[in-house]
Amino acid sequence: MQGSTVDNHAQIAIASEKEAAEQGHHGHPDHRMFGLYIFLVSDSMTFIGFFAALLIYRAIMPVWPPEGTPELELLIPIINTSILVASSFVMHEGQKALKKDNVKGLQKWFGLTAAMGAVFLAGQAYEYFHAEFGLTTNLFSGCFYVLTGFHGLHVLTGVLLILSVLWRSRQEGHYSSSNHFGVEAAEIYWHFVDVIWLVLFVLVYLIN
Repeated sequence: MQGSTVDNHAQIAIASEKEAAEQGHHGHPDHRMFGLYIFLVSDSMTFIGFFAALLIYRAIMPVWPPEGTPELELLIPIINTSILVASSFVMHEGQKALKKDNVKGLQKWFGLTAAMGAVFLAGQAYEYFHAEFGLTTNLFSGCFYVLTGFHGLHVLTGVLLILSVLWRSRQEGHYSSSNHFGVEAAEIYWHFVDVIWLVLFVLVYLIN
C-alpha cells in the first residue's frame, strides 16, 4: 500500500515537471515577429537611401526633371495606388476572419489581395512598356526605374508570400485563431509595401 502511494506521488511529480517544462517552452517569447520588424526596418533604410538620393538630385540639378524628359502619365499610377491601398484593407479582412477560425474567409480575402497585387504589377508592366524613356535616358529616368522596379520586386515578393499562406492554409489546422504567425507576417509586410509606395508615388509622380 505504501509502495503504491510512493509510485503515485512519483507519477504526479513527473507529470508536474513535464507540464512545467511544456509551459516554459511555450512561454518563451516569439522572436519571429521581432525578427520581421528588424528586417523591415533594415529594408526601409534602402528605400530611404533611394529617396534621399532623389531629393538630393532634385536639389542640385538646375532643372528637374532634366530637359527633354517626357511628363509621366498619372492615370495608371493613380489606379495602381488605389488598388494597393484598397488591398491592405481587403487583406486585413482575411486576418479578421482567421481570428474567428474562419479559414475559408482567410482564403477568400487573401486570394483577392493576391489578385490585386497581380493587377498592380500588370499596371506597372504596362507603364514600363509605354514609357517614352529608358533606364539610361537621363538621371531622372534612372531614378524612376530603380525606385519603381525595386518596389515592384517587393510587391512580387508580397504576392508570393500571400500565395504561400494560401497554400499552407489548405492543410487543416495549419492556421487558426491561436496559430497565425504566417498570416500576420504576410499582412505586416504587405502594409509596409503599401506605405513605401505612397511615399514613392508622392516623390516620383506628384512633385517631380
